Amino acid sequence: MAFVTGLFLIDAPASALNNLGNVQGRLFDNVAGVKVIRTREGTYPYVSAQAFRYWLRTTLEKFHPAWKAAPIWREQKVAYTDANPIRWWDDDLFGYMRAPSKKSAAAEQREADESRVSETPTSDAVTRASPFRVSTLVSIAPVNIVEDWETMSRHEGDPVPYSSQFYRATLKGLFSLDLHACGTFWYRQKTGFRNLDNVRIEEAKRAGLQELPKEKAYRLSLDERVRRISALFEGMALLEGGAKQALHYTDVTPVVVIMAVTRGGNHIFGHVIGANARGLPELKVEALKEALRIFREDLLSEVFVGWVCGYLDDERSKLENFAQTEEGQRIRISHPREAFQALVDALQKPENAYWLD
Repeated sequence: MAFVTGLFLIDAPASALNNLGNVQGRLFDNVAGVKVIRTREGTYPYVSAQAFRYWLRTTLEKFHPAWKAAPIWREQKVAYTDANPIRWWDDDLFGYMRAPSKKSAAAEQREADESRVSETPTSDAVTRASPFRVSTLVSIAPVNIVEDWETMSRHEGDPVPYSSQFYRATLKGLFSLDLHACGTFWYRQKTGFRNLDNVRIEEAKRAGLQELPKEKAYRLSLDERVRRISALFEGMALLEGGAKQALHYTDVTPVVVIMAVTRGGNHIFGHVIGANARGLPELKVEALKEALRIFREDLLSEVFVGWVCGYLDDERSKLENFAQTEEGQRIRISHPREAFQALVDALQKPENAYWLD
């Protein structure tokens, strides 16, 4: 099976992209803290994978005209999407879990909600393991957390003091997309693979999906699967999101992305960018060289690299020089947005249809 395997960097020059609420034990009760990992080496700010997935979902809903986002409903302490990957693109690519309450109060609430007229009835609990996987985005090096003292003073009387934390860091994340799973919906009796209940199986038949009896699955057409995958990566190229944007205004579109279509889901680029002695990002050419050699037979595509001009130009030059060698001949360097588009173009070529088998 083939996967899109990628690494990306987000430049956070003075940011607080994912917060944890009030920090206890400080000078003021209302101190807004950032999420961090504390180790012996120091403090590493991070953005949770859940937050990143939220950024990507909302970006796709706002900016991609073809994207079909599933409606969300809530019953007391339970919330879920329509859990229908046949209709909804995010249910397909991001996965879901739906086991609505069978209590009478919940049933009455569902019946009274007029917005649920088009809801897909659910005869059994359904779950789908997400084909799109992303790591926690972690600073490549430990940094000092800044605590900024502020006041609300636009009113009469004493100002209201408060403070908030922020940091200067480069966040690194990994992502993977299981191409075989995209647009393929199982009805096995197994957690994560009970994508379709009887109601959804009947809808798959009516919609003309291809049945895969050996896999116990139904599959969308190749064109529809590629259309959804393409939209996902086009959304990553336009990524927006993050907390405290009114105060820190951080561009969260990747400044660097390295990706390729690979055989198997193991990540081959995880160690090609690290931190130098000053805590700045460093391209580890030897690590990249080794990855290309060891996984030569597992690389099904060119290696698409997006690197913004003006960001660590010396490191980009190292990559450009390596790409001129025989060992680096499969590397294609451009702007991150162009790199995502080059990947999309490769996915759309008929000769690469086997990647989705």
